[in-house]
Amino acid sequence: MESPLLRRVFSRALRASLASPLVLAGCGHLDLSDYSAPVCEGGSLAVSGLSPAQQVDFVQLRRVVSYPGNDLREESATTSSGTACATASNRAACESALSALTSEQGFRASCTEVCTEFYLATTRGDEVKALTTLEALKSFLGPIDTKQEAALLAFAEGYNLSCDNLQRGAVRANADGSFSVVGTKGFACGANTEVTRFVLEVSASGEVREERSDVVERGNPGCAIGRRPVGLRVAGRVICEDALGRHFAQAAHLEAASINAFLRLREELALHGADVALQDAALVSALEEVVHTDVSTRLARRFGATPRRPEVETLPLRSLREVALDNAVEGCVRETFGALVAHHQALHARDAEVRGVMARIAEDETRHAELSWAIDRWAREQLPASEREALREAQREAIATLREEVAVPLDAALVTEAGMPTPEVAASLVDSLARELWA
Repeated sequence: MESPLLRRVFSRALRASLASPLVLAGCGHLDLSDYSAPVCEGGSLAVSGLSPAQQVDFVQLRRVVSYPGNDLREESATTSSGTACATASNRAACESALSALTSEQGFRASCTEVCTEFYLATTRGDEVKALTTLEALKSFLGPIDTKQEAALLAFAEGYNLSCDNLQRGAVRANADGSFSVVGTKGFACGANTEVTRFVLEVSASGEVREERSDVVERGNPGCAIGRRPVGLRVAGRVICEDALGRHFAQAAHLEAASINAFLRLREELALHGADVALQDAALVSALEEVVHTDVSTRLARRFGATPRRPEVETLPLRSLREVALDNAVEGCVRETFGALVAHHQALHARDAEVRGVMARIAEDETRHAELSWAIDRWAREQLPASEREALREAQREAIATLREEVAVPLDAALVTEAGMPTPEVAASLVDSLARELWA
């Protein structure tokens, strides 16, 4: 169930919160006093500020995600500008055509465990078009005469542009009519990986040329809170004066409960005909949660607390819809965020034993999160469209609940000794996952 994509998302999410040796201190700093950030909306490059060769009523940047080995494809709009079908003679027909518009190809295509590409959807009068190639995009833009057009073209060519860090995403208009754009390629998660920053020249005719490059981040070789079972009864309060003791006692309680969750999940996957590989991965996850329970219990007792044994009501096996909904919330949201937090603790905990424990747990929990997303892909293939929409709504509600939970202030010892993210950092981590994974 290895997923380089998920680990890259984690690496990017952690980057803003790290005072990390991954960043090459003092290396390649750029003077960006006359640059500005590209215009973004919701963390994605905006399609406003364009001056196309032929004016349109509406333009929308769409992302297409597909999964190698099956026919599942998902499209979503990242940003839009204008009013769809504003000048159409038959607006209803135009809007229907826009809604039905799709594409089998796109620009900026990349493929690892998940394939991603983009295209532009436009309306002009009654005409609805999909601009799916780099050449079509350049033809649509015409002469590159705005900073946002230069940024969009660099993005389409495969460069990453940060929305909030000028050192990794910036644009400047030059006196000769060209534009300079700062972007990056690569990722920093795992041995022999790195992020390379480029200074690009984008000409008025749409040519993109690399003028300078430098490595700004090298990967961590080690880059690589539990799933709650249905029927879990609320545990009583842990009596302990030490905040660390209470924290690790609760963690041990949830890790123990996760053993039940994965064993039950294995049975339900078998019941609904899931691939044996998914069933086996659920069993391995249960065994790993046994180890997590043991080490978390050891930490709890070190800080003066005794974890409570989880009590889980025995319930009938669930329908595929119920399994998918639970997985969408407990796996794709809560367990995925828990794995990211574990990585944060492994990097930030001042206590050496806690760092070592969390480094092991972070790797295992990342695999558990990867399993959750693999189950999500499998389940979506089996469910009708109405129930797939129910999964998305359940995830949206879970994300909203998670935002409320991470806003609660923490005891200082949990931040310093256990490496837990502060509410501000936790909110930033949620935002990163919301942009890159949960969108």
